[in-house]
Amino acid sequence: MKFIVLGAGTSVPHAERSSSGYWVETHKGSVLLDCSASAAHRMAQEKLDWANLDAIWISHFHLDHIGGLAPYLFGTKYAYETQERMKPLKIFGPNGLRKVIENFDNANEYNLLKQPFPLEIIEIEPLEPFQVLEDLEAVAMSTPHTDESCAVHLRDAHGKTLVYSADTGFDKTLGAFARRVDLFVLECSFVKNKPVALHIELAEAIHLIRYAEPQKAVLTHLYPEWDNVNFEKEVAKFSPRCEVLKAFDGLRLEI
Repeated sequence: MKFIVLGAGTSVPHAERSSSGYWVETHKGSVLLDCSASAAHRMAQEKLDWANLDAIWISHFHLDHIGGLAPYLFGTKYAYETQERMKPLKIFGPNGLRKVIENFDNANEYNLLKQPFPLEIIEIEPLEPFQVLEDLEAVAMSTPHTDESCAVHLRDAHGKTLVYSADTGFDKTLGAFARRVDLFVLECSFVKNKPVALHIELAEAIHLIRYAEPQKAVLTHLYPEWDNVNFEKEVAKFSPRCEVLKAFDGLRLEI
């Protein structure tokens, strides 16, 4: 399983970190985890096969996680690269996903759902398993951020596992959800003294990592206050018990 960070930042414009988007690739296909406004162009910049993307997972409906979905579908509708595509694109997400997409579509009669290829919108229920790709199974868990917010647990045919928290407040259940996964991709919006309850700061992130005991963790969704912080030094203060990486646009990992 391959994991590539397209955007490690937030909704706040940043010179080096674009908004949320993560590429996961297995032997059988690819899935995009969240789709910010920059995600489509970041896929192209990373020379990924965006035209044959198999699936998209939307964690919640904040614009820095879904705001690029309509532009991406507008692009695939007319792009030369997608006109001969036959396989479906599946878009997974929480209840209300179809309504959000239809609202984008109706804003100017874009006909985004009329693609050259089949398009499926699949609303999932938390804790109910679903198949993302032929060799990739998933289950979602509700998280404390918005009413619809979900983390997702992915397992490929070789038993490799990944949990992507997306935006979330502190919830010890998330640590159990990510128990001993190969890669735990966890939001860590703030260094300390977080100004809002429904995000995570470093001490909370490391607490969840220590509880989950993953093989490796990546901290992401980083606000600009992280720019002048010695990441390795701050993380080391909490003895995380595994390798903890600071996400950056273009980070590539083999799981």
